[in-house]
Amino acid sequence: MNDFDEKLSMGEPRRLGHDHDQMPARRDSGALAPWSEEKTTASPQFDVNELWRVLMKWKWLILGIIVASVTASVIVTLATTPIFRASATLEINTRPVQVMATSADVQPESRSEEQYLNTQYGLLKSRSLAERVAKGLGLAENESFVKGYPNKGDRENAAIAKIMANLEVQPLRGSNLILIGYSDPNPVRAASIINAVSSGFIAATLERRYNATAFARSFLQNRLTSTRAKLEASERALVAYAQNQGIVQLNSGAGTTGGDSGGSSHGNAGDSLSTQSLSSLNDALSQATSDRIAAEQRYRQASGGAGGEALENPVVQALRSDRAKLAADYQQKLSTYQPDFPEMVAIKSRINSIDHNIAAETRNVSTTLSSAYQAARGREEALQAKVNSLRSTVLDVRGRSIQYNILQRDVDTNRTLYDALLQRFKEIGVAGGVGESQASIVDSAIVPVAPYKPNALINLAVGVLAGLILGLGSAFAIEFVDDTIKSPEDISNKLKLPMLGLVPRVGKGTSLIAELGDQRSEVAEAYYSIMTALKFVTNAGFPRTILVTSSRAAEGKSSSTLALAQNLARIGASVLLIDGDMRKPSFKTSNSHTSGLSTLLTNEQSLRGHIVDTSVPGLSLLPSGPIPPNPAELLATGRIRTIIAEAMAQFDVVLIDSPPILGLADAPILSSICESTVVVVESSTVRRPVVLNSINRLQASNAHIVGVILTKYNPKTAGYGYGYGYGYGYGQRYGATSNTGSAAVMDIGS
Repeated sequence: MNDFDEKLSMGEPRRLGHDHDQMPARRDSGALAPWSEEKTTASPQFDVNELWRVLMKWKWLILGIIVASVTASVIVTLATTPIFRASATLEINTRPVQVMATSADVQPESRSEEQYLNTQYGLLKSRSLAERVAKGLGLAENESFVKGYPNKGDRENAAIAKIMANLEVQPLRGSNLILIGYSDPNPVRAASIINAVSSGFIAATLERRYNATAFARSFLQNRLTSTRAKLEASERALVAYAQNQGIVQLNSGAGTTGGDSGGSSHGNAGDSLSTQSLSSLNDALSQATSDRIAAEQRYRQASGGAGGEALENPVVQALRSDRAKLAADYQQKLSTYQPDFPEMVAIKSRINSIDHNIAAETRNVSTTLSSAYQAARGREEALQAKVNSLRSTVLDVRGRSIQYNILQRDVDTNRTLYDALLQRFKEIGVAGGVGESQASIVDSAIVPVAPYKPNALINLAVGVLAGLILGLGSAFAIEFVDDTIKSPEDISNKLKLPMLGLVPRVGKGTSLIAELGDQRSEVAEAYYSIMTALKFVTNAGFPRTILVTSSRAAEGKSSSTLALAQNLARIGASVLLIDGDMRKPSFKTSNSHTSGLSTLLTNEQSLRGHIVDTSVPGLSLLPSGPIPPNPAELLATGRIRTIIAEAMAQFDVVLIDSPPILGLADAPILSSICESTVVVVESSTVRRPVVLNSINRLQASNAHIVGVILTKYNPKTAGYGYGYGYGYGYGQRYGATSNTGSAAVMDIGS
């Protein structure tokens, strides 16, 4: 910590030596650099404090819009004619009685319940139903219902249109119930109209069903008559043709029963006597052929000697058994006796006899099989002859039955059509009555006792909500459009610069000099806080040369320069205040018209001869001097650097009050020479682009901007209440606007 910083901390007065012949370099090492957008990477977030600030700032506007909206809703409510609403509940039967049977070959039907219910909703809103209600209640003749139509037709159309417009149909989700309502200024009329709609809907539905069945009955009756005549004529033609051609159908009785089977049997004329005889003979011939083949097979097997019939004969089997025994006995005794032995000869003779008998018996079996074969063959040939004879007869009958089959099919077709029409006619006769209705009344309408509209509570709620939305929208719209610098947050968010402090607006009837003289005032404490903040803008301590400037005039830069100079002088520092505005000076002295900064810039005189002591101990003033024709040219000569270096050699701190930045070259030139630059911004008056343009000009001249002072700040109008206060009494004396640090010339000379 250097000597000057210790003096700021301890309040000890000290004079710097006068041995400084050069202006020291600016202490940029470790300085608090201005914020830049490149270094700010945090994404924007929802700020509750900012929202609250906007609400507090525009609270009276929001409240005014809400009050106006509520007042308008009250006026509308009082001016609106009361409307009464009567309602009834209907049940729609999605499975009504079908007029026609759902036979796929006559009247196929495919209908969903949703489609059916939507159809009923449309019928309830139909013009025909409204016309039925209007005529039933005589609404066209009711002057209180429709008026202003001299023509009867126009009155009827107006009444129908009014019923359709005020009728509401609302299906109850998940059920077959429908809620219908009607709104009308007359509660009794509203109930009568909605009840007439309910009963008229049911009556119209029944009428449509009755008309549909009446048409169906008439249509079927005509078709039955014509179909019966065709059936009788076709049957007569069939019988006459059969008699002329001598065709006798054995199953004609079955054919008259109709149906598909009858039509199929008559389709081949094969049910006559000749046809049935041929069929029987064919069956007998087939059987005879089978018998002949079997007999022939047995006969040929027997003729070959290995016939199965001979082997199966009981006599042959007994003889073969005896022979086998004798042969066995012969072979047994042959080992003992000679063949010519008498006993052996006897056995051999007996064996030969049995062989003779077996052969004879076998021949008898073969003769029997031959006879059976010849008989079967003869029977087959006889049947074949009869079949051949009868086939020609059947073919002749078939030729004559072609026309018969044509007539028979005509009879079957007419009979089937007649039976179907007769069945439908009987079904219509059963379903043609009233039966089950498609709709029924669950709850009839009653006369309402309270109006449906206007609803005062709802209107008030809508008014409050609309006013709140409009108020908030207006407030935020104005806030969005208004891009002036209003709050400390705007300094950091919009300008990206450090906030050195804010200075409250001076109340009405109070001067700035008086406020600064009272060290316990809000303004004095604000500048004390700013002075303390300036101590920490660099790591080396309080800046030796400070330029105080603003974007435009009357923002409080001169006042801020004076306040900082007085506060520094009060703590014992030697301070030189240079009035650098040679166009419109803010400080005057008795000799400011002959000596000052402009005079020093035009010659090589000593600084001490132009410095004026002030009423504040330790504070000196270098006035602007006579107003030159072109101040920017004087500052560009380089003489200003020598003057500031000489001032730094004689004083602890040099404060320069510069002209506004925009439109002038003075402030950028001075900011490039001074160690630090402080920008003064008037709250709620200067727009962000103006300040940013000023800052860009300073930065282009290599100025070291250490922060911003926000002046003429009123936390109430900014929407912060008392959130930014200094001292215990801050915020209690805000009144009319006062020109704190305006362009008015301040006399601070001794």
